[in-house]
Amino acid sequence: MKEAQTTVEDIVRARCQSAPISYRDYIELALYSEDCGYYTQLAQRVGRSPEHDFYTAESLGRVFAKLVSTAAAELLPPGEAAASTFFEIAAEPGSSLLSHLKKHPFRAEQVIRQGDQLQIVGKVVIFANEWLDALPFHRLIFREGAWRERGVGLNTAGELTEVLLAQLSPEVAAVADRLPAHIEDGYELDLPLAAEAALAELLSQDWQGLLLFFDYGRTWTSLLQDHPSGTARTYKQHAQGNDLLASPGDCDITCDVNWTPLMAQMEAAGLQSVVLESQESFLVKRAQRAAEAIVSDSAGSFSHDRQTLLELIHPANMGQRFQVLWGLRDDAG
Repeated sequence: MKEAQTTVEDIVRARCQSAPISYRDYIELALYSEDCGYYTQLAQRVGRSPEHDFYTAESLGRVFAKLVSTAAAELLPPGEAAASTFFEIAAEPGSSLLSHLKKHPFRAEQVIRQGDQLQIVGKVVIFANEWLDALPFHRLIFREGAWRERGVGLNTAGELTEVLLAQLSPEVAAVADRLPAHIEDGYELDLPLAAEAALAELLSQDWQGLLLFFDYGRTWTSLLQDHPSGTARTYKQHAQGNDLLASPGDCDITCDVNWTPLMAQMEAAGLQSVVLESQESFLVKRAQRAAEAIVSDSAGSFSHDRQTLLELIHPANMGQRFQVLWGLRDDAG
């Protein structure tokens, strides 16, 4: 008889038998459990078709690749692109940004996929599209004058249920001084501390060049003023949900990136020209040469490339919902 396959829910239940776990640990299990996590399964997640769960700017292929590669080369000092390796972090299996182009301006390309070590040295462009939002995060709620951490446990029927942890997990306790002492009761906050740890690992390595993150996020001020129910959500077959405990391993779980501490980390590490801007602003200003070529090549006729460009930069599409954080590190950085 064929042995039943272990599921994420089985793994989570086993972890919760002795005590509840943080949402951060639950999300890590849901997304990254070996062979059965959402991002570790051999499945096509990204694309426009109904069986996929979401699509990203990189799903738009050649046009996005042209714009990003042009912008990266323009942001580097003159001549540096040809001496730099283009590192892409967390590309989907079987694909990469530069694979959409017949040629590019960089010396070489290296792709770091799920499970690979982050080892980056020398002259580089470090690019990541929707990597930071795919990392696990903590969930907090303000109750009776104090911040409490939300977690996952088992109810009397053995089902997964949300609980409040007895104390803050060590990672949250370490940054508790950031949290406002007073806010409306019931205010929810999703805290993506793993993104800060991932950036710290990148900044600790010996590289020079450009760091370039594309993602959806908010400032710290916005997260504390504009999102009383937090920003956590799920995606399955292009539908957004808010039940993070439903079907773990079968849907994406994400929250908005907190850009403010990431910018502070980059500045503290000595990066120059640390800039956060909308995707629209970045592509229009930094990839102007490529954008103008797409428009001029299709003047007077319908163009799929021009339509794709508009989707990437139009405020009603991806232009404002997504942001770009970038900074430069020179040889002395």
